[in-house]
Amino acid sequence: MAELLIKNGFVVDPSQKMNGDVADIAIRDGTIVEKVGSDAKVIDAKGKVVMPGGVDIHAHVAGPKVNAGRLMRPEDKLFKSPNAQEHYRVEMGFSIPSTFKTGYDYARMGYAFVMEAAMPPLHSPHVHEEIHDTPIIDEAALPVFANNWFVMEYLKKEEIENTAAYVAWLLSATKGYGIKLVNPGGTAAWAWGLNCLSIDDPVPFYDITPAEIIAGLIKTNEYLGLPHSIHIHQNSLGVPGNYKVTLDSLKIAEGVKANNKFDREQVMHSTHIQFHSYGGDSWANFESKAKEVMDYVNTHRNITVDLGCVTLDETTTMTADGPFEHHLNSLNHLKWANTDVELETAAGVVPYVYDKDIKVCGIQWAIGLELGLYAKDPSRTFITTDHPNAGPFTRYPRVIKWLMSQKAREATLDSLKYCSKVIDATDLHGIDTERTLYEIAQMTRTGPAKALGLSHVYGGLGPGLDANVAVYDLDLNNMPTDPEEIEKAFSRALWFVKSGQVVVKDGEITHHGNKRTVWVHAKVRENHQVTRDIQDKFLKNYTLGIGNYPVWDHLAPNPYVIEVDGEA
Repeated sequence: MAELLIKNGFVVDPSQKMNGDVADIAIRDGTIVEKVGSDAKVIDAKGKVVMPGGVDIHAHVAGPKVNAGRLMRPEDKLFKSPNAQEHYRVEMGFSIPSTFKTGYDYARMGYAFVMEAAMPPLHSPHVHEEIHDTPIIDEAALPVFANNWFVMEYLKKEEIENTAAYVAWLLSATKGYGIKLVNPGGTAAWAWGLNCLSIDDPVPFYDITPAEIIAGLIKTNEYLGLPHSIHIHQNSLGVPGNYKVTLDSLKIAEGVKANNKFDREQVMHSTHIQFHSYGGDSWANFESKAKEVMDYVNTHRNITVDLGCVTLDETTTMTADGPFEHHLNSLNHLKWANTDVELETAAGVVPYVYDKDIKVCGIQWAIGLELGLYAKDPSRTFITTDHPNAGPFTRYPRVIKWLMSQKAREATLDSLKYCSKVIDATDLHGIDTERTLYEIAQMTRTGPAKALGLSHVYGGLGPGLDANVAVYDLDLNNMPTDPEEIEKAFSRALWFVKSGQVVVKDGEITHHGNKRTVWVHAKVRENHQVTRDIQDKFLKNYTLGIGNYPVWDHLAPNPYVIEVDGEA
């Protein structure tokens, strides 16, 4: 039996209420155990911080739009990796890194799991091919549902049972994890060159509104008892004044209780909420409404959010929100790719530069941090950049630095060309909150793991959990006064153990690890109507046969399958 003992570290693990306790972490055969034998390999973590492996609840790391971004932006490869190592696969790309660099960089930061946040079902084999190609880190993918023909037709007639049967079939066919909504109804409207900018705008042809889609998919999710709540990218993303649409969307979840099979309270996860917390009615009077949004989130425990922090980098935006990408292209006039995915969704890709010399970019940067600092419950507020939309995931250590250090925030604020205008439009300058390591662990480990229904696997260091353990060069008895040392520590873990295997030592990759693909198999009673509907649409509308649609097993090797009995 492979045994490992990580000794004498300052353990920061909110799942066990450990806040810097000096303790040992014992590992046997990829699992955390109570104790190991005297001949176990020892890692001396004395004077260092020990945390569970990170869990990224929302990123775009695999699939057709990511690959389209790589193809249309060869200049992104000019950002050479400072971490490239001999004897390992080539690393390239900055905002859209290669699959190998993606796995390596997450591991260097001490992350164990990432959720691919928008999988077009028709292209799920491509998504899983790239997941398979990405080393070390475990992955899952969320199929998109909010503009799907089946879903809109069933929900228009309030057929929750039929919607649930279709969702269960699609999750199994695509080896998906949960229900993702992107611009509900608006992406379907884009086929007519239109959009749904409020939750009450009717979707052309379908005679259903975004509000009805959101409410119906919440009911569907809880009917099935899926491990994760619905995962929603609201309407009107990136538009001044959109905080009202955001609040209207969040209010749909009021009073709804979770089907508590997976020990979660939440029925809605609102993603990259920075892009949805804007005030003003034009870019001229654009301002933050982070406080108004977080005041609501703070008082409603059945909602979780992730931040979508702007990192002030050159990056590549990509989303299933096709009309938004067209709007963004009209603003910056750079490259634009757009596609429609038959019966299911759409997508767009546009490069973007979050420039310190542009007022709006500075305000966006401040809003993301305000949201993280206003959160009363860090275990329901998670650190993301909506990779790569607001910046690359490799900037998570920088976001952590900003959240932990007012000095670091003020230094960046002072570097903005329109510093005074950013101060006038936001509250960031007056916020003296500094997040602790315990709160950072809640925002990057225990919180997202629980929200995903995966706290029995990830996000903690208790016996029985997967042995995903990160050791960082931080001494709780002598924390650095220079905030740059915080970013440096979280960028390159001293050690990272993934599923019991040492994969990082002194910030260098040492092993490709024991990677897994995580997906949900939802069981429902046989539904002949939905079976007929699926067969009929594949005959009449799809360009491929139903037999060629599902993901083959060999594309998702070493799976971790969560069984859900929707009949129970």
